[in-house]
Amino acid sequence: MSKYGQYCPIAQALEVLGDRWTLLIIRDMLTGTTHFNDLERGLPGISRGLLARRLRQLQQAGVIEKQANRAGRQSTEYCLTQAGYELQAVINALLSWGATWAFDEPSPEELNPVLLMWWMRKRVKVHDLPKERVVIQFNFYSTKTDTFWLVMVTEDVTICLTDPGFGVDVLVTADLATFFKLWLGRIRYAEAIADGNITVEGLPVYVRAFPGWFLWSPAAPAVQLVQERQALRA
Repeated sequence: MSKYGQYCPIAQALEVLGDRWTLLIIRDMLTGTTHFNDLERGLPGISRGLLARRLRQLQQAGVIEKQANRAGRQSTEYCLTQAGYELQAVINALLSWGATWAFDEPSPEELNPVLLMWWMRKRVKVHDLPKERVVIQFNFYSTKTDTFWLVMVTEDVTICLTDPGFGVDVLVTADLATFFKLWLGRIRYAEAIADGNITVEGLPVYVRAFPGWFLWSPAAPAVQLVQERQALRA
């Protein structure tokens, strides 16, 4: 944890929050991530040792706390304290500023399909799914093609990196950069479909329902608002 040696609330807040990865940990915890392994999956590039160190620092600062295992859980939960929840305003401000001033076309090194699938798994509207199991196969193409499956039932959603052996109900073929932009709100679903950069095939009832099965990114509304403002100024 960096020390600035200044009697200033901004400097002292940055002593708690200014280290690399810290605010992204807070971002994910504010959307409901509470377990160490789940935090690691949502932060590709962070080492387990560094994640553990950041969590200890946040705990010592009173931003998060450990809670005893709930029934059926296999690992300790990390939960935000009141101080942690009040960082929602900070994250919202960063989101708005970033969407306005720092969010452009994605670069290849920012396009991690495994991370995208992890985000999608967390944002499935399970209560809107059919009663029967639904299997979606995603073929993402960029410099190479990556294939993943979401196996979705109302009780749980599973990501599969290899063929789970079930029949595929919906087949999504997409340019990876386009799907990232769709997920983050830079383009609209109808636009991506019309351009042919994303195709969705399967039973017509499932094809129609597909975009409604996801909440999409929590950042998407802010990004879309910026897009609309920029379009009005153009």
